[in-house]
Amino acid sequence: MLQKKVSDPRLSFVTVTAVEVSADLRQAHIYVSTIGDQEARQQMLTGLKHATGFLRHELGARVALRYVPSLTFHLDDSLERSQRIMQLLDQLEGNKREQSL
Repeated sequence: MLQKKVSDPRLSFVTVTAVEVSADLRQAHIYVSTIGDQEARQQMLTGLKHATGFLRHELGARVALRYVPSLTFHLDDSLERSQRIMQLLDQLEGNKREQSL
C-alpha cells in the first residue's frame, strides 16, 4: 500500500522492517527505516502519521477483521546500530593486528 497507494514524496524510500500485532489484533506497531539523515527520517515519520487514517481505511477494505488495528509507526535504527557495531569490531581487529606486529 505504501508503494502503490500513497503518493507522499516523504514516503518514497520507506522500508517496513517489522510489524508487531497485539494478541487482540487491535494494535499494530510498524517499524520502518529509510535512507537519509535524521531530517529525512523525521519527515518520513511525519508523512506516515499523516497517512495513518488512509492506511487504516485501506487495510480495513483488504482484510476481514472485526477491528482494524490502530497503526503506530516506529523508526527502526537497527541497521545503523549494526553498522556501528561492525565498525567497532573492525577497529578492535585492527588494533589487535597492530599490537601483534
